[in-house]
Formats: sequence, C-alpha cells, structure tokens
Amino acid sequence: MILPLCYYDDPILRKKALAIEEISVEIHQLAKDMIKTMIHHNGVGLAAPQVGKLLRIFVIRDEVIAPDGEVSFGKPEVILNPLFTQPSSEKVVMTEGCLSVPNVHTDIIRPSKMHVRYQTLEGQFVEEDLSGFRTRVFLHENDHLNGVLFFDRLTPDKRKKIDSQIQSVKKKYKKK
Repeated sequence: MILPLCYYDDPILRKKALAIEEISVEIHQLAKDMIKTMIHHNGVGLAAPQVGKLLRIFVIRDEVIAPDGEVSFGKPEVILNPLFTQPSSEKVVMTEGCLSVPNVHTDIIRPSKMHVRYQTLEGQFVEEDLSGFRTRVFLHENDHLNGVLFFDRLTPDKRKKIDSQIQSVKKKYKKK
C-alpha cells in the first residue's frame, strides 16, 4: 500500500523516533509499504516519520551510474536503528531535496564518509563504512529519525533565501 506522506510543518517531522525493539510482522509490512511509497514518489529514501510513524526505520535506494553515465536506482534496502560514528573531517556540498518538502532543493554540507551500524529486517547487525552519495542518503534519512529537516542545516542567511519556498509548501500541504 502507498502510504500518505507527512509534509513540512506536520509536528511528527520534528519528533525523535523510537528504537524498534522487535522486528514484527507489522514492521515488515511497514517496510514494504515504505518501499512502495518511496518508489511511487520517485524518492531515493524515506523515513518512517515521513509516513506518520515514530520508529527508527528508513528505506533507501542507491544511485547506480552505468558506464554510459545513465543513472538508475539499485535494489531498495531497509535500515533499522542506525547508529553513526566516525564522520570524516572532509565535507561535501550537494543539492538535497525531500519528499516531505516538495520542490525545495538547496546545497547542504555533510561529511563525505561515515561509519554506521544498523539492523536488517532479518535482525542481522551490519557495520558499514559509508562513502559518496550513500553517506548523504543515510544521513538525510537519519536526520528525519531525529526530527531534523535538511534545511535546518543551513546558515540563517541561506535559510532565508529559500524561506518563501518552504512557506509555500507549508501553505499548500497544510493539514486540514
């Protein structure tokens, strides 16, 4: 099932998500629905708070670049209870957007590399050294688990430049 998205100014997007203690049938179904929702909206990632669930789970699709330069997406992955360590001192600027803040894109600075430990839907613990675009997607989605939106990482001056776009989203998608 495609789940309804929560848009900017929905209070759930500002709350910290809770750890998943048990990987239940409901968690498996939520993961499937989140993947369908992410693909339906052509996203590269989606966190549970974006679909109204305060749980530490997100889904992602890696970017795959073919030798001819064509970009596609890899197989969707489900990430539970991520813990990040060892951010690189090297930072990278890249334009980000968000399904919960449609049509707003801005440059965000993030570490180029990071270490993460997470659980799979099968309950296995995975440790991974992230790099490149994968780092960015993991960190963007993890921000959602902590009540942070991508534009919160902007300086006040840069935030002011996109504020009218953010307010348009707020007005257009305001809960009735």
